[in-house]
Amino acid sequence: MKLGPILSIVTAATMFAGASSWAEQETNPAELAAALSQATVSLSQGMRASEGKGNPISAKFEIENGSLQLSVYTMNRDQFTEVIVDHWSGAIAKAEPITEGDDLKAAGEQGAAMAKAQVKLGQAVEKAVQANSGYLAAEVEPKLVTGHPVAVITLMKDKDIKKVNVNLD
Repeated sequence: MKLGPILSIVTAATMFAGASSWAEQETNPAELAAALSQATVSLSQGMRASEGKGNPISAKFEIENGSLQLSVYTMNRDQFTEVIVDHWSGAIAKAEPITEGDDLKAAGEQGAAMAKAQVKLGQAVEKAVQANSGYLAAEVEPKLVTGHPVAVITLMKDKDIKKVNVNLD
């Protein structure tokens, strides 16, 4: 029996299991990794750029209509905004209120986690990147784990994808 095809299937399944958020949105992780390496603005820089619209509560690079996009959710009091940051210049390209559906539900959960956080998301991302040489941050999402805020950070290096958790309290 040849193990090559089986090993390839297992490797692919493992890679995509670690990238569930992209799989849900049908973004090809290999395409994202290639595009991400061309961005001149990091995830942390994108979050800093969005602060004029509120406190960043999550951020991610994604492929939207065939192009790389940097999306940051922000919270200002009880209002949520999706901020699109130009990944070349760092300028805000667009900002739209989040008012309904799954996006509003996700923003509410992220806002609740960040309300308990003592560490900003950008700091958590920078810590994760520094601890993982050669990796770029592709996504950060806060979650409450047993009542404590944790940043779940997706890192990419070529085709290697890994998630790391950084405590926010």
